[in-house]
Amino acid sequence: MLEQIEQQAREMAKELLDTAKAQPGDIMVVGCSTSEVTGHKIGTYSNMEMASAIYCGLMPVLRERDVYLAAQCCEHLNRSIILEKQAALRYGLEIVNVVPQPKAGGSFATTAYQNFVFPVAVEEVKAVCGADIGGTLIGMHLKKVAVPVRLSITKIGEAPLICARTRPKFVGGSRAAYNESLL
Repeated sequence: MLEQIEQQAREMAKELLDTAKAQPGDIMVVGCSTSEVTGHKIGTYSNMEMASAIYCGLMPVLRERDVYLAAQCCEHLNRSIILEKQAALRYGLEIVNVVPQPKAGGSFATTAYQNFVFPVAVEEVKAVCGADIGGTLIGMHLKKVAVPVRLSITKIGEAPLICARTRPKFVGGSRAAYNESLL
């Protein structure tokens, strides 16, 4: 099952980054309930093996495209974000002091923290796209305006998968013209 989870995560990342037209240096936020992936209620069955499988599926795709992973913590850490220090510095994000644990931050954020080169926590990011694995509510970490993305993969394990990309806001009015490449 772990191999299947890893493959689903890999395919999801490829498809989402393509749809979002993610560029090098962009941020992709991922919220993940490993409880939901294993068919349990969110927050009740934290699973480090599942988190590792998802992380191992995502990271080769993100590294290949030079896109930063922002791993969303659970509600116990106010949905803080774990990311590489390089990304925090690049985007001028204020670093906060917390180390996620499986029951306070979640298994996925803990896995990211353990595997990043120089992990840090921040309170928020504005990602260009994101994946919500199991109803973790990533919307607060997406740029405005979020646009739902339907992928061929609709679940990771037993967890429902909801993805989004972002686009610039439309401003102007009825006489305004818009750049179609930004939609």
